Amino acid sequence: MVEPQQGGTYDEILALAQKTEELGFDGFFRSDHLQRIGPGDPGPGSTDSWVTLAGLARETRRIRLGTMVSSASFRRPGPLAIAVATVDAMSGGRVELGLGSGWFEVEHTSYGVPFLSTRDRLDVLEEQLALLTGLWTTAPGQTFTFTGKHVSVRDSPALPKPVQPGGVPIIVGGGGAVRTPQLAATYADEFNMPPGQTLDATEKQFKVVRDACERAERDPATLALSTVQALFIGDESDVQRAAADGDASPEDMRALGLYGSAGEIVDKLGRLQELGASRTYLQMGSLHDSEILERMHADVVPQLDA
Repeated sequence: MVEPQQGGTYDEILALAQKTEELGFDGFFRSDHLQRIGPGDPGPGSTDSWVTLAGLARETRRIRLGTMVSSASFRRPGPLAIAVATVDAMSGGRVELGLGSGWFEVEHTSYGVPFLSTRDRLDVLEEQLALLTGLWTTAPGQTFTFTGKHVSVRDSPALPKPVQPGGVPIIVGGGGAVRTPQLAATYADEFNMPPGQTLDATEKQFKVVRDACERAERDPATLALSTVQALFIGDESDVQRAAADGDASPEDMRALGLYGSAGEIVDKLGRLQELGASRTYLQMGSLHDSEILERMHADVVPQLDA
């Protein structure tokens, strides 16, 4: 999982995606932001996530592709449904859609996008989830109508359809105690715990999500659980340097991500699996970190297979 808004061209994204596929990993996901987050040179600027994924769809053959996550605050649901279904067809049915409410106010004001209150952004997210699932599940030859507070559609032909049976898998995530778990239980195929969370916080949030499924009369086993983990493989001196660069302690780095030796990373992945996570996204600090992926492939994956 990469963050191209922090700096990266399409060619650099493509190179890492193809390396991901070459090494045998299962998917390549990217963030959906309009500009850099935090200090530093803003160049070359962000790339559009779905335009990028359309290119990757034609230049990869096996890996899953998706967003972690697209922002409902600057993605209109009708055009987004068309774009995602189109990329799904271009990839041969390998696309997944992570969708969130949006949170980075600066990117909205920079590009003329209204930034609503937290409550309203969650309302928009809920309406978009209802619209996307409604558009994709409307029977061929039928039309879809939806009336909401923030967006409505009337007699939509609900085309094109994704090529994946049942539509594109939807991912909803976050640390909220009420609204996010409810939305995941109602609309999502996967719930994702965002980066920077301890094992205890992850365990508690997974329980909250399972409880939300039960309240919605949904079998919790039908909702996949996943996490995002910042990845850094190295010996103790490497971890010490990385922690100093990040203005954090090595203990915090280990608690909040996959930091340390191959053995430590294997243990952490095992603990995440015990908590119920069936998928872990490896958050890459740079598009030029292919060496870390190679070390993951060479030193960690064989232990997981064993």
